[in-house]
Amino acid sequence: MYITITAQKMGGNYSQSSADFVGYLEKENEGLEQRDMEHFFNQYGDEISAEEVVKEIDGNTAKLKKKEPKFYSITVSPSKYELRKLQNNSQDLKTYTRELMKDYVASFNREINGRPISIDDIKYYAKIEHQRAFKGTDFQIKENQPYATKILQLKTEIRNVQDGRAEGNINKMNREIAKLERQAPHQQNGKRIVQGMSKDGNQSHIHIIVSRKDASNSVSLSPGSKHKASEVEMHGKKVKRGFDRDTFFAKAEKTFDTKFGYKRNFAETYKARKDFVKNPNLYFAALMKLPANEKALAFKMITKTGLPIIPSIPVSQAQIALRVFKRLRRGAEVAIKSSSIGV
Repeated sequence: MYITITAQKMGGNYSQSSADFVGYLEKENEGLEQRDMEHFFNQYGDEISAEEVVKEIDGNTAKLKKKEPKFYSITVSPSKYELRKLQNNSQDLKTYTRELMKDYVASFNREINGRPISIDDIKYYAKIEHQRAFKGTDFQIKENQPYATKILQLKTEIRNVQDGRAEGNINKMNREIAKLERQAPHQQNGKRIVQGMSKDGNQSHIHIIVSRKDASNSVSLSPGSKHKASEVEMHGKKVKRGFDRDTFFAKAEKTFDTKFGYKRNFAETYKARKDFVKNPNLYFAALMKLPANEKALAFKMITKTGLPIIPSIPVSQAQIALRVFKRLRRGAEVAIKSSSIGV
């Protein structure tokens, strides 16, 4: 389960309207029959129009400055292992979203009129998507990049020869391109994975747009707060503040596991990914102590999805962890290959 929370921006500034983002989320509905479309929904309503979403989010921004985010985007991407537990992707993910947003409000260390925040205090809209394309940040694209660079150079040389600006053997260069295409480490359906290529398999995921202001348009609720759980004195009164992301991510996993009877492997837990960043030695020590089958599955998950990295990792820590990871991975290859677990 990968969850990201971001403040939506247009260029270097926070967007003053949700229209572009909502329009982006409508892209999968293009060309589909009404019955096949995925519609926006919230805690209590289904089939909410894009126009209503824009109207409600844009109209709920009282007293927010231009340099403050008006809304946040939460993206929830279940792994293929998690998606296998669902009976109906759309309906099950919709049900999960409504439980997830209860976990979201529970992670705020805030009160409204002297009471804890409830699900009815937030204004959000969500949408299920079933397609996903490879991005430049995906490890498959990054690891294929050296081959992509050489292929581009060769294609440029071929054009120069064809236009009379240089001399060379075009057939030889085309053979070299074909060789590089085959040698690229990440392939899909016999083709080198490139940015923008649609990903195979079940790619269902959730997009949630949540207003910065509460449903009454009077209280600011920021999941981007740097304060986890603290109190500050304002106007002579003690005020609770903060949002605990660790709590939110942990609850999100537990809610999914309980709802769908999912047995989560150590390698796919938020705590494990965080340990990987904070203390790689602790992470790998715990990994190597797993029972044989669980350890084999953990390494398969890691090799298929890339390193268990969460956002904003200092480069030096990631590099150290990568070296440790490669050494341990070589020692575990026998266990992986002999595993009877179907992945």
